[in-house]
Amino acid sequence: MSVAFRRESDDEHMEPKFELPLPPGPNLVTERGLALIQAKVDELEAAPTEGLSEEERTRLRRELRYWRTRQATAQLMPAPSDDEVAFGSRVTFKLNGQKRQIDIVGDDEAEPTAGRLAFSAPLARAMMGAYDGERVDFGGKTGAIEVLKTGPIPA
Repeated sequence: MSVAFRRESDDEHMEPKFELPLPPGPNLVTERGLALIQAKVDELEAAPTEGLSEEERTRLRRELRYWRTRQATAQLMPAPSDDEVAFGSRVTFKLNGQKRQIDIVGDDEAEPTAGRLAFSAPLARAMMGAYDGERVDFGGKTGAIEVLKTGPIPA
């Protein structure tokens, strides 16, 4: 048999396992975000590994490396001012005639369905630096967003 048709093991033909991708840019966090990262690290460190397959243990170690990296690179941001939209702000605004409220948080803390948007999200970026009563452009429309009220996220 030709060497071209032999294979030593199945391992050499498996898909490579990459690290979990880190969001680009700085790892800005709120107090809540930092606590969530710490809780995730604690949870993964305490996870029992007995009885897990090698693949499950590898997945667990990969996830723990991700969260330890996020913990090591976390930059706790000070509370924002009451009058300017910034990281850590709770913003009430009007878009397309609908009144909404969001909290601007870090990438790992973001949960859009709960009204927590990452500071890197287009909607959050559009409002950063705006003041109460100001209109800002969004989605190619001039003055599409009206900032109604802003302040720090309540603790």
